[in-house]
Amino acid sequence: MILKTMAAHRLSLIAFSVVSMIGADLAPAFAQDQPAKQVFGHIDLPSAGPSKSYGSYAKGCQSGAVALPTEGEGFQAMRLSRNRRWGQPQLVSFIERFAQDSQKIGWPGLLIGDISQPRGGPMLTGHASHQIGLDVDIWWRKMPDHIMSAQEREDTPFISMLDKSKFLTVDDRKWSPLNARLVMMAASYPQVERIFVNPAIKQKLCQSWTGDRTFMGKIRPIYGHDEHFHVRLSCPAGATDCKPQAAVGPGDGCDKSLAWWFTKEPWAAPKKDPNAKPPKPPRPMMVSDLPKACAAIAVAPSAGRLQTAVQSAYTTPAAPAATAPISPSPGGPVPPADVPRPSARPSMN
Repeated sequence: MILKTMAAHRLSLIAFSVVSMIGADLAPAFAQDQPAKQVFGHIDLPSAGPSKSYGSYAKGCQSGAVALPTEGEGFQAMRLSRNRRWGQPQLVSFIERFAQDSQKIGWPGLLIGDISQPRGGPMLTGHASHQIGLDVDIWWRKMPDHIMSAQEREDTPFISMLDKSKFLTVDDRKWSPLNARLVMMAASYPQVERIFVNPAIKQKLCQSWTGDRTFMGKIRPIYGHDEHFHVRLSCPAGATDCKPQAAVGPGDGCDKSLAWWFTKEPWAAPKKDPNAKPPKPPRPMMVSDLPKACAAIAVAPSAGRLQTAVQSAYTTPAAPAATAPISPSPGGPVPPADVPRPSARPSMN
């Protein structure tokens, strides 16, 4: 595995060396022939030019990205070595606004995980989405009362909200009404399209939240996501190159679609045919599979110094959270026992 990773890294470096020799006119065509994660995963700075999202959340890229500052009022960015704190100005502005608003309800501060790479695109490891600068992971762990060193941000562990001794059960020693208020507040911003959480956390909200449930349907269950919640913004108004996701259906999501997660089906291993030939490795996503603009973005001139990119983050005010009161209390509906049987596992695309 290590040798493969080193070889892939060398391939990417060779690719960029060739690009520099063949010139800008032919560079996009050359980039299209490369695995997208190898190209976008080794770019250190965003492209110059306007801030735009291209394609979909799991198949796209971004131009003119800005970096979330390493810390600000009510937040600190984590895992800085990953270089994944780049997003569209609307997302950076949202994070800053949400961090300040969260302190008003008693949350000590947000720990911000991955956003996107400098030019978005597929990543070398981890996420399938986070490609167009409109996704952000926010840890459930509360921010400490001091500015953490870079090393502390690398070493600080996640905290799962689940009781790992039980099946899909929230650990009440870790979860509190304040956790619920935080994620429900996040869902209340008009620019937030979806929030992904572990199915057990969604169930906990369905059972215990009796405040305003208007935005409950935005909170979607998905695999993992017990150590953080994933906030996704809608495509900005007028962003014609950004491919929107289908709208969330009506209702609060505390229904059969949630109950399905508590059956065996989502967790069953795929059945294997003992007589079948070993499957071929999946074809990697190529730059040519992304929107056409992404090949040019991959080889475009850099925006310049990191500080310049950070300073440009403060240009797009975020909309406020909903003004309706947010108050948790015990009780609430329990998902029904009868469940649907979808033919395919759910996707975050």
